[in-house]
Amino acid sequence: MKRAALWLVQVVGEGNIFTKADLRAAFPDVAQIDRRMRDLRDFGWKIDTNREDIDLGTNEQRFVQRGAPVWEPGRGTKPKNSITVTQRRELLASYNHKCSSCGATPGDAYADSELTAQLDVTKREVLLPDGTKALQYVVECNRCRVGGIGSTYDVSALLSEAASLPSLELDILKSWIKQGARTFSSVENIWAKYRALPAEAREAFRDGLN
Repeated sequence: MKRAALWLVQVVGEGNIFTKADLRAAFPDVAQIDRRMRDLRDFGWKIDTNREDIDLGTNEQRFVQRGAPVWEPGRGTKPKNSITVTQRRELLASYNHKCSSCGATPGDAYADSELTAQLDVTKREVLLPDGTKALQYVVECNRCRVGGIGSTYDVSALLSEAASLPSLELDILKSWIKQGARTFSSVENIWAKYRALPAEAREAFRDGLN
């Protein structure tokens, strides 16, 4: 894994594309080099496949952003993941098998690509109201999981935003939290469906309203 990280930095370079064949040719003596490369994602490295970047071919990957310098002493120990199969199942159920960020369910097609959503349990850093930080589990789809790498959820900042809402809007927010879901008006539902249309279809819809 450490050698793969250095190869990405020194040979491939951020923003550039490499193939599985390139990777295997660079490390002919390393077994399961593909898996070792994937392990870098646990250390904040962003390496896209055609699931995240529709411009990539089936065997292509893009080195988007480097993460922790795993080649340094003490930086290459894989974070422990103590979650069990039962806990994972319970977490998915607690999120109603939906992505916590975008609401996608398994198999949902993304509006701007032919890719479909896959859910996974991941850890995110949370800044709690008492000032302490903790790693907590969250359910996200494959796209939101990659996009959220390195982000921190600030509970105090969110509470401050909520406190600044007018009382009516704060009551609405509380009702959504109590129900565990947001209720949308008819016009909001139509707007969301309109935004999901391809550009030409949106133009046809606009013309039809006139």
